[in-house]
Amino acid sequence: MNNLLQLKGQFQTKGARRPGLPQLPKNGEVTAKHLLDLRQQLVEIKDYWQKKQIPFDPLISVYYKKITAKSNRIRRLLGGGSSGATNFIVGARFEGDYQNTHHVITYCVSESIVDDSIDILDSCVALAQQYGGVINCEIMHQLQQIPTKKWSYKPPKSIFSQVIRDAYFAERFGIRAQQEAVDGWAVVNIYDTGFSNVRDFLNDLGLRITPDQVLGSALRLSPEQYSVLIGKYPFLVSMAISDISELTPAEFDEAGINPLNIPKPGNEPIIGVIDTPFDDNAYFSDWVESINLIPSEIEIRPEDCAHGTKVASLIVDGPSLMPNLNDGCGRFRVRHFGVAPGSRSDAFAFMRRVKSIVEQNRDIKVWNISQGSMREVARNFISPEGATLDELQSRFDDIVFVVAGTNQTLEKQQKIGAPADSINSLVVNATSFSGETASYSRSGPVLEFFKKPDVCAVGGDDDDRMYAYAGNGGSWVQGTSFAAPWIARKMAYLMQIMGFNREVAKALIIDAAAGWDFRDDSKRGYGQVPIRIEDLVKSKDDEIKFVLTGIADSYETYNFDIPVPVVNSKHPYIARATLCYFPPCDRRQGVDYTSTELDLHFGRIDDKGNLRALNNNRQGENNDFTTEATARNSYRKWDNVKHIGENFRNSQRGRKAYKTQMWGLKIRKTTRWDKPASAPFGNLRFGIVVTLREMGGMNRIDEFIQKCSLRGWIVHSVDVQNRVDIYNAAEVEIDFNE
Repeated sequence: MNNLLQLKGQFQTKGARRPGLPQLPKNGEVTAKHLLDLRQQLVEIKDYWQKKQIPFDPLISVYYKKITAKSNRIRRLLGGGSSGATNFIVGARFEGDYQNTHHVITYCVSESIVDDSIDILDSCVALAQQYGGVINCEIMHQLQQIPTKKWSYKPPKSIFSQVIRDAYFAERFGIRAQQEAVDGWAVVNIYDTGFSNVRDFLNDLGLRITPDQVLGSALRLSPEQYSVLIGKYPFLVSMAISDISELTPAEFDEAGINPLNIPKPGNEPIIGVIDTPFDDNAYFSDWVESINLIPSEIEIRPEDCAHGTKVASLIVDGPSLMPNLNDGCGRFRVRHFGVAPGSRSDAFAFMRRVKSIVEQNRDIKVWNISQGSMREVARNFISPEGATLDELQSRFDDIVFVVAGTNQTLEKQQKIGAPADSINSLVVNATSFSGETASYSRSGPVLEFFKKPDVCAVGGDDDDRMYAYAGNGGSWVQGTSFAAPWIARKMAYLMQIMGFNREVAKALIIDAAAGWDFRDDSKRGYGQVPIRIEDLVKSKDDEIKFVLTGIADSYETYNFDIPVPVVNSKHPYIARATLCYFPPCDRRQGVDYTSTELDLHFGRIDDKGNLRALNNNRQGENNDFTTEATARNSYRKWDNVKHIGENFRNSQRGRKAYKTQMWGLKIRKTTRWDKPASAPFGNLRFGIVVTLREMGGMNRIDEFIQKCSLRGWIVHSVDVQNRVDIYNAAEVEIDFNE
């Protein structure tokens, strides 16, 4: 097998092109009647808010015609005398059925901005009526050809053009005030209307909230408080969900006591486990630092410790318990936090505990969470638990959560449960030992788009279960709870022993799962991860696998100097590439949850110096007309994992090698925000794994390394044993008194 290669080189950057005047799509048109309707809707909305006499700026929802790209959202309308309406967005959701899904985006704007939009629509109506009451693509173009000095109409040319484009994509304005019923205590988010302190804001509205009921932008309200809020201010609530979650039960059969021997722990990497309490009677208890965070007044029975202890047993000593799943990663120590006994969990308490645990244990880089809710994820917002994990992974750039995909316990239950909807986490579903999708698997996607789960691993099934251990002996178990630890082990090995950052480690796992025969599957994610770690950090003799990492700090980050070998004027390779990054997220933005998009382009460099992407991705290119639906479905726009893959066929022929004989990659970065100063994002680190497969079965890795070195790349061949030796040497404790 060939070693994995690390390529280090210089990425070039380039800023975005300055946009021209707004245009209508071909065959698109806007009528004066539609402009008048929009104006009248704003007048009625203004009147509604004035009668309410609310102490905050009006909330206005824009109902778009379809799922709408950022570039097609209103900019001048509700833009406050500029084209900055995007910066007033406080929430987004989907409405309509699967065939007719469309965006509903809520803006919080001042009354003066509403007045400005009404006035601008008046002017645009007057101009549209001079052209027969219809502005189409051709008329728009004719008007834009009029020199600015000769423009005699009231709305300036640039404003008129933008308002017409705004009106084309916006179907109507409205007020959204419908709320679902919530049983018991509720976790609630309210629209950000500009308050600096949500507790003070609600107290001013007459709703007395104590400090322990607030966590970031989330509130924990009693049934009475929630009833008062939606009774008086229903339009303030952007999302609400019950605070109590039924946890998915684990299934296991006791196998009796089977004493096992284990050596004393050394300086092995530590994996954090957040689960039910740990049973100190387990044979591997020396390997586990147990911390119980359950209030002392709650009685903890031995059976309350079973789930967490079994999860820990697989992390510590999985290869001994299940030799046929020996991954080659060795043993790991565990720092185990008991947070939830029994079958019910308080979501708000979970969020507080997880934030505190991670903040106080910064030496832990990989966290395993094998608990999840029976309740299916919501259509239009991430669960509070999932959002907490995403926020932590955005704030700390060296941690990752590995989360179980939750088990199906009811026939009608299909979607995964919290916190498996965490976008940045590595979410794991289960398979049987034969590789079939486990019978209890639940499915994604999340927010009707994001691919969850990410991958799957063996978790056992009815006909063949997994062996795990608790304080009272072994058990035959099944569930995503027991698939996740095998992936947590691999993440810890890749990050803490091999020294990869989390972006590359996650990309290696997803890339290995996808392989050369990737098929989209809502229950398997990108596929089943190979059992052995060497299948992630090595490649076959006819393959070249290399990793790159960088920081996206401009609109474009690129390198066009990857010298893929050439034979008879052709590149005899198929290829695949996987990109991973951890974007900032904002639960208050609903379905527009991730703030930053990295778009991956990978392929040959033609004679004109242009990159010809493997998947024909032309987003951002000149004369590009990729729709938002195509960008999401074909190129995974806004997802934080991008995978470009080709299937291997024996009849394939080599690709033409252009004069450059180079391949390249380009990453385009965009954000949902117009003003970077007000956007929750900065420079974003990424990791990429590229695998090349020689069509004729030849091993050309030495030629590739030589050519890369000549092109200025620093090439490291990743020797697994060498990395292990370096880790062991670095972890040796030195006594300077000897």
